[in-house]
Order: sequence, then structure tokens, then C-alpha cells
Amino acid sequence: MTITIFHNPECGTSRNVLAIIRNSGEEPEVVEYLKTPPTREVLADLIRRMDIPIRDVLREKGTPYAELGLGDPALTDNQLLDAMMAHPILINRPIVVTPLGVRLCRPSEAVLDILPNPQREAFCKEDGGKVIDDQGRRVFPGNNA
Repeated sequence: MTITIFHNPECGTSRNVLAIIRNSGEEPEVVEYLKTPPTREVLADLIRRMDIPIRDVLREKGTPYAELGLGDPALTDNQLLDAMMAHPILINRPIVVTPLGVRLCRPSEAVLDILPNPQREAFCKEDGGKVIDDQGRRVFPGNNA
């Protein structure tokens, strides 16, 4: 089975998603997309397979989003894709591909919906928030006792 994560090791959410994948017993293909950006065709296909608007994949925080005027609603999907190709930091992360689908995994728990294998043990995010309890059950927000 192949799982791929488009990963930024500087991003806490991305690190948490990678750890959740590994906690399911899988070692994914890790694509550090800032060093090795996907091609335009691959990125367009990922967005299509996620079935979300391209604007949902645009990252604003810590990027040239505002300086490039990417909030302009008149910009086409092709223009937004061009911007992401020119500035890969604009690609929101992490994007995970599994046999069960493709997902922008924000929040990090979203990856659980597309992992073929269950979690092997309890898991907490870097900030201490429980994701999986001691019985292997998913912990939902507000239920982190």
C-alpha cells in the first residue's frame, strides 16, 4: 500500500499528520513539497480528487498571498494555480494520498478518515491534545479529558 504526504517539516500540523500515519503502521512516501514541488498537473489532479475549491488549498499565513493580491475574487483557478507553482509556500499542507482518498489534513485528525489501518496505540499531538485514547478510539474535540 502506498501513502503519500506532501509535507512541510516546519509545520506542526504536517508533523502531527505524519506521526498519525506512522502510528497506523504505515511508512509513507514523504514529499517535502517546498524542496520538490508537485508539477502543475499533479497539483491540479490532487485538488480535483479532494473535490474542494482551489482557494481552500491556498495558504495565506506566512506566504506572499496578500502581496500577490490572491484574495481578488476575479482571479481564475488557473491564475491561482500559476501562483502556487511560482510560490509553493502558497500550497496549504499537508495533503495526504491513500488508497481511500486524497485529503487536505487540516486539522490533523482529518487523516484518520482516509487511513486504511487503525491506530496502533494512543496518540497525542505535539501540543498535548489527545487524538487516540488508550483503547484505540478516536477522541473528538472537547472530549480530551
